Amino acid sequence: MKTRFLLRPVSPFRLDLTAWALQRRPGNLVDRYDGGVYRRVLALERGAFEIEVREVGSTGQSLEVSVTGEALSQEEKRKVKALVETALGIRTDLSGFYRLAEKDSRLEILARRFRGLKPPRFYSIFEGLINGIACQQLSLSLGIQLLGRLSRRFGPSVDEGGSLRYGFPRPQDLAGANPEDIKRLGYSLQKARAITEISRLVVEGGLDLDGLACQSDEDARRRLMAIRGVGCWTAEYTLLRGMGRWHIFPVDDQGARNGLARWLHLRKPLEATGAARILRRWQPYGGLIYFHMLMNGLDEAGYLKRSRSEPA
Repeated sequence: MKTRFLLRPVSPFRLDLTAWALQRRPGNLVDRYDGGVYRRVLALERGAFEIEVREVGSTGQSLEVSVTGEALSQEEKRKVKALVETALGIRTDLSGFYRLAEKDSRLEILARRFRGLKPPRFYSIFEGLINGIACQQLSLSLGIQLLGRLSRRFGPSVDEGGSLRYGFPRPQDLAGANPEDIKRLGYSLQKARAITEISRLVVEGGLDLDGLACQSDEDARRRLMAIRGVGCWTAEYTLLRGMGRWHIFPVDDQGARNGLARWLHLRKPLEATGAARILRRWQPYGGLIYFHMLMNGLDEAGYLKRSRSEPA
């Protein structure tokens, strides 16, 4: 049985680009996009369900969300709808960003190239924080592999015709885990301990991640950095991808800085202070620049498989 409903994104919107910004690399076990359909396992109180999101209609500006499993209650349907809307950024109005791009020839080319990309967001602040920890000082490809192993070992799963699909682990899935078991998945012991400690703190009420969403950037950053294993980059990554603070470009992200330097045709490596200085001209859209650098890198690597032509 499938529960279906429609969502109408704020135009312009492209599912392919936005789904890729969530997936980030082929082989991502949690966020999956096959060129036409975005899939994800979500855990609700009474079990795990797989969602499918596809564009429908002649203009492609409506999204059909299908949820496989027992029929959803109205409350469950409302929750799934809110999660998908937030994760895919479909209510985000980027008209201000596009107006800014029109005044900057270089940015205008980039914005037109990826027009319809919405700033995505992980399905919880916890997921954003654990993503940040897993990817610290690693290539994104390796970080995605580690997150997939964590999901396969500890995450909720759905059996689709004999094939298991995995969702991202929740705090309660990881709070009782032995750090040594996580270390065997390829994590450093320090990261494994940080993951279990954060999970336990959330479950026991010692860390209110949702409450951080009400705090200022600086206060939230400071609280996150007080957690063992969380530095400035992980904190800012969580603010951007877990809390949806689209003005934040995590300047300690070496890969993002390298992408920014290539895009600007700089001859020398770009340090964090230099990146912050350059990004001031595009505020308050630093986070959107970050996502456009991600897409630019994916395109350069040949990962993007466009399902339809770019809008004019």
